[in-house]
Amino acid sequence: MGLSRSQRRRTPRTVRRTRTRGSPERSAGGEWAKISRLSAFELIAIVAAGFGAGTINAVIGSGTLITFPVLLAFGYPPVLANVSNNIGLVPGAVSTAWAYRRELAGGAARLRRYAPATASGAVAGAILLLELPAESFQAIVPVLIAASLVLIVLQPRITAAVLARRRRERPHGGPLLVAGIFATGVYGGYFGAGQGILLFGLLASSLGGELREVNAIRAVLAGLANLVAAIAFLFIAEVAWGAAALIAVGAAAGGLAGAGIGRRLPDLWLRAVIVTVGLAAIAQLAL
Repeated sequence: MGLSRSQRRRTPRTVRRTRTRGSPERSAGGEWAKISRLSAFELIAIVAAGFGAGTINAVIGSGTLITFPVLLAFGYPPVLANVSNNIGLVPGAVSTAWAYRRELAGGAARLRRYAPATASGAVAGAILLLELPAESFQAIVPVLIAASLVLIVLQPRITAAVLARRRRERPHGGPLLVAGIFATGVYGGYFGAGQGILLFGLLASSLGGELREVNAIRAVLAGLANLVAAIAFLFIAEVAWGAAALIAVGAAAGGLAGAGIGRRLPDLWLRAVIVTVGLAAIAQLAL
């Protein structure tokens, strides 16, 4: 019996749900065939979500709260959506680092010190994501999103507290800062929404110098966690390559535009958008 048009459109999503965990999609043609069945609205929505995520990540982080819910809404299972989103956001991290190159000019020594902690943490987080049952991820993600939303709502107070407690006696922050960076790397490799806010709080409260430079270091470290986890996912996880590519296109442009847009966009509006999308993601997972 032939399939109706609506049944044919839903077939790729069923395939995604029934594939075994850890068996990557090797056929690029098959993945692009799935993307070709998406409507124009879905294609534009994924690219636009990537642009929004790249922009927000350049400003403070939490762009995953834009792209992850969009992939869920279009039928991608949570773990597949998280892996594909992680890979798709890497070009945005690269373009953000390029946009912040002036602020990073004097931060090479700090980056060399903190990068191993971020990278090793991200590997641990990626392994946790793939080794724990998919049901565990689906159960914990609403909690992680809710915690991220709380961080976003409290971000002005966090920033004020950071400014009041900044330490200048240790140019590199000491071992406690490195341990905290490792922990945020684990979180970034596992899920990552809100990682940028956590990193900013750790770095700005422990380091001297201008906050613009600290935020640039934050952006690079968060992007490094994405990159390291993405490399791990390439070899050991299933990836929806079409969706990842669409996010990548938007995120790369958003990363370049993020600094300018973020400085003009009122913080209240930015937080309101992220909170709204995050609540939608929690609702999507709970249904």
